[in-house]
Amino acid sequence: MAAFNVVLGCVMALLIILFTISSIARYYIKFILFIVLSLLSASLPIPLMLIRPFDPRNALIPAALSRLTSRMLGIRWTVRGLENVDDTRGAVVLLNHQSSIDLFVLSELWPLMSRCTVVSKRELQYLAPFGTAAWLWGTVFIDRGARSAQTVLNQQSLAVKEHKRKLLLFPEGTRHLGDKLLPFRKGAFHVAVDARAPIQPVVVSKYHFLDDKRLRFGSGEVVITILPKIETENLSKDDIPALIETTQMTMQEAFTRVSAETKSRLAIQQKHD
Repeated sequence: MAAFNVVLGCVMALLIILFTISSIARYYIKFILFIVLSLLSASLPIPLMLIRPFDPRNALIPAALSRLTSRMLGIRWTVRGLENVDDTRGAVVLLNHQSSIDLFVLSELWPLMSRCTVVSKRELQYLAPFGTAAWLWGTVFIDRGARSAQTVLNQQSLAVKEHKRKLLLFPEGTRHLGDKLLPFRKGAFHVAVDARAPIQPVVVSKYHFLDDKRLRFGSGEVVITILPKIETENLSKDDIPALIETTQMTMQEAFTRVSAETKSRLAIQQKHD
């Protein structure tokens, strides 16, 4: 046992040294911590979730633990636009998609929006125990690119309309760290028009502290902006292309503006450091 403690202590000391002096080591260590702690945050409350399966409130405890993880990794969050959230109605909530750490964005939003349901790719359902936990808090899993995906999404119109669910989707479909949002897919907009529910755009500022190509994962600030709703009540399917264009332009403008703001503050911080 003594030898094991010595070896463990040496390994921990080495990891701390690498974390301090190597940005590449810091990148991998932070992502490993993100994955491990996210799995623990999701799986530990599973016994409690079994009391009321498929209830969106099951995600509140994992979300709280996830918020602690993000702060431990040096990410600071600011949420703006809470006055635009209307919990008396359902909505289709659209977010820009940058990285797997967008999971932290969902953990910030979950306690702020009632009756949230996330749409996710089918592969995550089989990533036990995380997939099991996500299933228990009501995540809607789809096979991207398959005809069944649109059928599943269409079925969510009823949940949005009659049960006042907030259906959270990433309309770009693919995560990226670029300055321009990728073209939006139509599925979410069909749901909104069918349910006569508003689009609720949510824009997450650029992760200036994260660079997958250069293997950099630092610390920094992220601003989540909940924009005013875009109504769809009087729209038909023929109006969907214009609705997509309006939504994407609105989100792009906010993304560019707020990302420039956080980049400016990061530059000032680095100058003082």
